[in-house]
Amino acid sequence: MPRPTWVSHAAARLDHRGMLLGLDVLHQLAASVWIGGLVHLLVAVLRGGRGDAATIRRFSTLAMVSVLALVVGGVGLTLGYVDGPRALIGTAYGVMVLTKVFLLVGLLALGGANYLVVRRLEGAGGDGMARLRRFVEVETGLALTVFFAAASLTSLPPAVDVVTDRAAFEEVATRFTPRWPALTSPRHEELPADDPNAPRTDADRAWSEYNHHVSGLFVLAMGLLATAEAAGVRWARNWPLVFLGLGGFMLVRNDPGAWPLGSQGFWAGMREPSVVQHRLYVLVVILFGVFEWMVRTGRLRAPRAALVFPLVAAAGGGLLLTHSHASLNLKTEFLTEVTHIPLALLGISIGWSRWLELRLAAPGHRLPGWLASVALALVGVVLIFYRES
Repeated sequence: MPRPTWVSHAAARLDHRGMLLGLDVLHQLAASVWIGGLVHLLVAVLRGGRGDAATIRRFSTLAMVSVLALVVGGVGLTLGYVDGPRALIGTAYGVMVLTKVFLLVGLLALGGANYLVVRRLEGAGGDGMARLRRFVEVETGLALTVFFAAASLTSLPPAVDVVTDRAAFEEVATRFTPRWPALTSPRHEELPADDPNAPRTDADRAWSEYNHHVSGLFVLAMGLLATAEAAGVRWARNWPLVFLGLGGFMLVRNDPGAWPLGSQGFWAGMREPSVVQHRLYVLVVILFGVFEWMVRTGRLRAPRAALVFPLVAAAGGGLLLTHSHASLNLKTEFLTEVTHIPLALLGISIGWSRWLELRLAAPGHRLPGWLASVALALVGVVLIFYRES
């Protein structure tokens, strides 16, 4: 039995422990064979050559068996840990299960595309093998992202154990119900800015919502300009410069108790870990925007430099799946974090769609570029409708 199974949720159960341990072993072994095999397949296809076709066909058979076992184990564990639709929608565990299902569907779609390419490989020549390499790269990246979701899932209490702190469907739906964004902010004087340990107030929440909504306008502008670039509007390729405006806004608004709005000076703020973290984020956003602008405008021509943006977007989406807000109330924590899931999935979509756009780099492969730009615009929409109450 794999060692991780002994520290899993299954090992801690009192009811149906043996069955859950067995399903956990099946699930973990199937994932190891499939995802581990993908990494080895990636090495094989990167070598190139026609001799890899037989290896790829053998892996396709292995992958189908592994996926079947993975689904059987996953469904069994879900039935054991999630006791109904309310638990699936109203708990962090349930929503993370749905996220894993979404990622699995994406993996299966890519696997299906790979299968079709393999079937045509004999007559496709080098172009067919090159296309297969690109799909396998993305499939491997998505598979590794599943580990982020799995890591988050193992850190959460099973939904069946979260009874009194479950969120109602209406409470979850409220977080995603479009509402006109708040384009006015509370005055700085209304915030308990000088006391970082003070309980959150309505003014705090309004300040945070305003920050998200304005940030969403910046991101929406980037997404619309990126879509225009995909449509052939040449000047729209300068859209990464909008990151500079976003960075400036974040610098002013992130820490109301510190410089430039608060009483705490610049250097005094650098002694606060949270302030340092926020300022590093601002620096990263600005450098990221300048870097991608240089790539888009041809000032930075190294092929690998263009891959930085999709890798950062995909990795950022994966890491967002593991992000959490500490709270004494599980429902409050869940409702705060539930809007992270669509942002994470959109970030992953942006990254790997852009990756395919760059790596395919051939006429007739414009769909990935459109998908990346539309997903970027949707990130802006989600932020614009963000709410904390």
